[in-house]
Amino acid sequence: MNTFSESVQRAFALIGGADPLLLSIVGRSLAVSGTACVAACGAGIVLGAWLGVARFRWRGALITVLNTSLAIPSVVVGLVVYLLLSRSGPLGFLGWLFSFQAMVVAQVLLVLPVCTALTRQVVEDAERANGEQLQSLGANGMLRSLLLAFDERYALLTVLLACFGRAISEVGAVMIVGGNIDGFTRVMTTAIALETSKGDLPLALALGIVLLGVVLALNALIAGVARWRGARTEGLGSWQGAAA
Repeated sequence: MNTFSESVQRAFALIGGADPLLLSIVGRSLAVSGTACVAACGAGIVLGAWLGVARFRWRGALITVLNTSLAIPSVVVGLVVYLLLSRSGPLGFLGWLFSFQAMVVAQVLLVLPVCTALTRQVVEDAERANGEQLQSLGANGMLRSLLLAFDERYALLTVLLACFGRAISEVGAVMIVGGNIDGFTRVMTTAIALETSKGDLPLALALGIVLLGVVLALNALIAGVARWRGARTEGLGSWQGAAA
């Protein structure tokens, strides 16, 4: 049996046997990315919804900066967070470097621009379609943004899932600020890199399979939400046509 086949078999054995080390790494990854997404998407949806409705002088420039931030390498974000949280940094007093909190902060900074930019586009499109009607009813900018965001909640659910996928597949920033410490800050992506360099291919493959499974499940969920939303909209339109 060659090395690849043996490694694959042992990887599936680790998954099937619920290996404690594997489960702890997966659980830590889900906890870090989930916490980061809750914080980033909570702020990103509100900010993006407001930006989709608001009109001010430097709006175009702000949107350009926001869209540019989507392409910032994760290692640069990790470096910035490292400098902020280091002992000599402005936030060094928190003592968060090489901790769960540091990884969450790094992923928040990575996910926030994604959530804000996608939410802005969704709400701005809804504003073109329904904004004048809401404005005629006396809704101010902030209220319109919240109402339009609620109306587009199924589209925003897709945004949330995309943000979680972005967070859980990140490696550079969490490697820098977390330190990849065994039992404390080691997550799936950093563990895959480490175990591959050590030659422990079964564990690396097992983690890779789980990570691919999570991403696949997210994509399937996004597609399912999109199909359900389309069917619901079509059904509502048919019902309204029959009632008319």
